[in-house]
Amino acid sequence: MKKILIGGIVGGLLIFIWQTLSWTVLQLHQPVQQYHPKQDSIMSFLNATINQEGGYLMPTLPQGSSMDDMNKFSEKVLHKPWAQIQYHKDYKVDMHTMYMNMLRGFLANIIIVCLLVWILNKMGKQSFLTTFFVTLFIGVITFTNEPYTTHIWYELFDIKAHLTDALASWGLCGLWLGWWLNRK
Repeated sequence: MKKILIGGIVGGLLIFIWQTLSWTVLQLHQPVQQYHPKQDSIMSFLNATINQEGGYLMPTLPQGSSMDDMNKFSEKVLHKPWAQIQYHKDYKVDMHTMYMNMLRGFLANIIIVCLLVWILNKMGKQSFLTTFFVTLFIGVITFTNEPYTTHIWYELFDIKAHLTDALASWGLCGLWLGWWLNRK
């Protein structure tokens, strides 16, 4: 149990530190958080136009449209601009909320790494390299499952940052777990 907890806490901390650096100091995800000089006008238009919070893909068809309508629509919008909007009526991020979100993220990282350590322990004795590569592969799996499969359909401007995050954070965690779980 001690191996799992210490492995999870330190591994989760390493992932959390990388995530923090990636989004702040290194600004790898800046392409999805860009400033626009007409943001006040855009927000005023959205506030006047959108009545409820939600995710919007524009242009798109109403739910329940026929296949024939979808085919005609696809031809009409091909090679034209499109947008994805995540619209919220209330900006609720203050310092308290930010700290709570960071704590929740950190705890999630600890739980994920504890689960990984439990799995690694079930594999029996393994080498530093096996532990490292299994951990790194977990990073590749998480990247491929979410950011990459989303990117296939809705191009993400920070896809390279997500790949870097997966390799760096899980690589660091793998170095730690490779040492921690295989020390004499």
